[in-house]
Amino acid sequence: MQAQQSFGNHTDGVLYLVPTPIGNLQDMTFRAVQTLKDVDLIAAEDTRNTQKLLNHFEIETKQISFHEHNTNERIPQLIEKLQAGLSIAQVSDAGMPSISDPGQELVAQCVTQQIAVVPLPGANAGLTGLIASGLISQPFYFYGFLGRKDGQQEEELQQLMARPETLIFYEAPHRLKKTLTNMVAIFGEERQTVLARELTKKHEEFLRGSLGELLAWATTENVRGEFVILLAGNTNPDKQIDENQTPINQQIGRLIKDGLAPNVAIKQVAKQRNLNRQEVYKNYHQL
Repeated sequence: MQAQQSFGNHTDGVLYLVPTPIGNLQDMTFRAVQTLKDVDLIAAEDTRNTQKLLNHFEIETKQISFHEHNTNERIPQLIEKLQAGLSIAQVSDAGMPSISDPGQELVAQCVTQQIAVVPLPGANAGLTGLIASGLISQPFYFYGFLGRKDGQQEEELQQLMARPETLIFYEAPHRLKKTLTNMVAIFGEERQTVLARELTKKHEEFLRGSLGELLAWATTENVRGEFVILLAGNTNPDKQIDENQTPINQQIGRLIKDGLAPNVAIKQVAKQRNLNRQEVYKNYHQL
């Protein structure tokens, strides 16, 4: 067992986790500004981006880069500085550190080394979108970004299909259509969905409707802005269609009708049923 007193006297330095605005700079808290002024060093995901924030609030604290590509190199350096008594604030480009952003590995190492970790509350896109979505706000299941590799996203969505909680995802504009297409294929067209776009910014917008309606919108629009995707939970998780009882070609045909390319549908069904993809391909095309 390990106990941490966040505001006691510490032999080592302290790691502060400082959320930054997700768009509107006025969402920066007084405590966050003061913490960034008081610490010895700021570990930033993108020092150029964070410098704009520091300039706005007249913060002169020195920065060091800390992002997903230099984690292994940087963590020992930061731990050494903390053990020497320096205080460090860790920030991501927007929102809360460790939530779909760098941070968790550094926190874990601090906990292992018994270095105090002090979190500050602040902006979070997922919860901001959730409370205005009109969907059930709790329980919810935060997932963040889905996988990028072929087939990975479909597999992840399959695992989430029966969850009864409101689901929360993040997505970039250039991937929105593909992600919604996969969601329609897995969840069906009728699942109630909300797209929260550009939260806290000038062009903040909420698009509410069925998955099918929102996919149709994304297909015809020039999609811009960062998105939070919120899906209503499955109200009948115990009544899922047992796909393994459906004829293979019928299952593939349904996925194609829902928008998947034939080869993607074949690959998905083969993987789901643990079958040889080439055999499923030959069977479907009657080769």
